[in-house]
Amino acid sequence: MRILPALALACALASPAFADEAKKGEHEPGTSVEMPFLIAPVIVDGKLAAYAYISSKVISSSPGAAVGIREKTPFLQDAFIRDVNASPIGKANDPMTIDQPALVARLLADAKRIAGSTKAVSFVITQIQVAPVRPKQS
Repeated sequence: MRILPALALACALASPAFADEAKKGEHEPGTSVEMPFLIAPVIVDGKLAAYAYISSKVISSSPGAAVGIREKTPFLQDAFIRDVNASPIGKANDPMTIDQPALVARLLADAKRIAGSTKAVSFVITQIQVAPVRPKQS
């Protein structure tokens, strides 16, 4: 019976340590919302040169907010598609290279507008693959 109070005391003392570790991490568990692949055109000199296949996630302010973001996924995807088709995603000096910071800022603004600025707190691109429309022949 003496083990239970000692165990309860150990758990109480360990909880703040685990909380500090969670704050150091990328984000709280349950707040990451995976988005469907986004296919974005890469335009060079006014012509379609490639497609960028983008995998991403929206980070919410809490696990409860993540549920609300998941419910808005079709609307978010629609906004993202409209955004990447409305203006170029490539760097000004190198259109075949995706300007990730600018794209993240644009898509986060879309997520905040659709899901709510207090719910969507961050946007993360996990992977980008660029596939030329007409691969070069050797």
